[in-house]
Amino acid sequence: MTAIQIVRLMNREDRKVAVAVARELPAIARAVEAIVQRIENGGRLIYVGAGSSGRIAALDASECPPTFGTPPELVQAQIAGGKKAMTQAVEGAEDSRGDAVRDLKRIRLTGADAVVGIAASGTTPYVLAALAFAKRRKVLTIAITSNRRSPLARAARIAIAPEVGPEVIAGSTRLKAGTAQKLVLNMLSTATMVRLGHLYDNLMIDVARTNEKLRDREKRILMEASRRDVSAVEHALRQSKHNLRLALVMLKRNISAEQAKKRLAAARGHLRRALGE
Repeated sequence: MTAIQIVRLMNREDRKVAVAVARELPAIARAVEAIVQRIENGGRLIYVGAGSSGRIAALDASECPPTFGTPPELVQAQIAGGKKAMTQAVEGAEDSRGDAVRDLKRIRLTGADAVVGIAASGTTPYVLAALAFAKRRKVLTIAITSNRRSPLARAARIAIAPEVGPEVIAGSTRLKAGTAQKLVLNMLSTATMVRLGHLYDNLMIDVARTNEKLRDREKRILMEASRRDVSAVEHALRQSKHNLRLALVMLKRNISAEQAKKRLAAARGHLRRALGE
């Protein structure tokens, strides 16, 4: 095949992914609501995967702190073979059931947590062992797999199974299956954070100001959310010590930082309630 023939074929196959994920939206929504409930009660969201699945999970988890201002331990990923497996294959890691149990014990898994097992085939021993251990601990278990009839789908309380069909390269699940996993994880983490109040409209009100780009973005977020000019926004940021939630309450209610703190405290941190919206 020529290069254009190859990429056309891949693009044609990739179009099937969003359709397959769309069929799973009710299950994804159930998972989101269940995860939100766990986090509100002090739990965490734990992804477990091997190979490409583990790397995709680690990517999603790593983006939560800068995007939503959450602590790194709130959403985390356990990958078979540990950190080394993020950049290279670790032979036999996905077959180790004992490693899965040790990894979850190491992070002190509790019944308040939610564990999402990710495996395209639904047969990866590391992931199956992690879910089995989680179930014994009364943990919420969720599966993301491309095979609805797999042991992983049967083992989880909630199964999300976008069936994307055969890969362009037979068995290379980093392709359509991996894309489906990325889409589902995007939804799980983003919708969870929206439900937990980490956004205002579609704005990243809890964004971490870790670089110049994000320091500039916090101003633009406040200007759009408050409809105030840059000088008012900069003043509110200084007075709030760059706490965007606090600054937004100050700007929209036209009150001092101390008054805004009291409103947020009375609303238990719920931004909309603090704003009276």
